[in-house]
Parts: sequence; structure tokens; C-alpha cells
Amino acid sequence: MAHPIIPDRIECGTFLCAVAAAGGDVTLRRTRADHLDTVLDKLREAGVQLECGADWIRVRAEGRPKAVSFRTSEYPAFPTDMQAQFMTVNCIAEGVSRVTETIFENRYMHVNELVRLGAHIAVDGHTAIVEGIPKLSGATVMATDLRASASLVIAGLVAEGETRVDRIYHLDRGYDRMEVKLRALGADIERIK
Repeated sequence: MAHPIIPDRIECGTFLCAVAAAGGDVTLRRTRADHLDTVLDKLREAGVQLECGADWIRVRAEGRPKAVSFRTSEYPAFPTDMQAQFMTVNCIAEGVSRVTETIFENRYMHVNELVRLGAHIAVDGHTAIVEGIPKLSGATVMATDLRASASLVIAGLVAEGETRVDRIYHLDRGYDRMEVKLRALGADIERIK
């Protein structure tokens, strides 16, 4: 008996956050919107336009998103594996947001790297307060884990100037040729050996 593999909701959510931050009009295919309800709700709250079908999600974003607060929790609530990517969206959003991490200790290792890019983030225990700014600035940053690496790639897409993300072997554990997919969408991105 054959069974199809379900789509990776975190990879889909990561690309949705990339469009929310950088802008554009993208349709993601072979995905399941019903696996991403809370992420989609937060993206809508940020002002992103979404349309969903049985196996596709169309995302449209222009201008700065609105800051959105959220709290991670077990499925079907907001996934901890989307926290870093959505925090990056909040870094360039209009307003101030509160991000509360309830699943993993030490899940804010990407914060210092986002700050290197100019983000305004203060961490108080399990909560990060993010004050959105209009632009990030390119810098060399270091990936500390899988989802942090994805958040830094998104930040690099919207930063002025060049951003270099070191230690991308973390990224490769969860994303297949992310740079190829982003380049196909018009991103100026390349992998340096």
C-alpha cells in the first residue's frame, strides 16, 4: 500500500515568512494549510494576504508588516519551530511585539545574530520584546541551529547590503536547496563553498 508523505509545514511556514518580510506574490504548492492554522492566523494579523486551496497557499505581501505577538506551544498552537522565522518578520514590522517561548530553553540564540543586523530585541526570561525598524543592515552572522539559520537567511533577504550566514550546515538539516528555491523567486542569494 502506498502512502504519500505529508508536506513539511515548517518549510512552508518559513517561505511564507520570507514573503511576509521581503514582499511579493507567491503560491506554494503541495502543502497543507490546515497544518498551519495558527501561523496563517498570525500572518493575516500582520497584514499578509493569504488564499488557501486543498494543496496550495498563495501569499501576497507589500510594505512593512504589522508587529504580531505570539506564544509558542504544542501542536496545533504556534510551533516553536516557527518562532525564529516569525521573529525576523517582527524585526522589520511596524510596532512592538512580544514573543514568548514555552517549549525549549535556549531557543533565543538567534537574537544576538539578528541584533548584529540592526534588530532591536530585548530578552527577558522566556519573552523577547521586538521593536520593529524599517531596515536591517547586512553583516556576517552565524547560524546556531536549524530554525535560527532560516531566520538569518530571511533577515539577509531584507537587509540593506550583503549578509553572510556562516555555519549553514544547520540549514541543510531541514531545508533542501533553500537558496535555489529563493533564487527562483527572485532573491539575490548564493551558496559560497
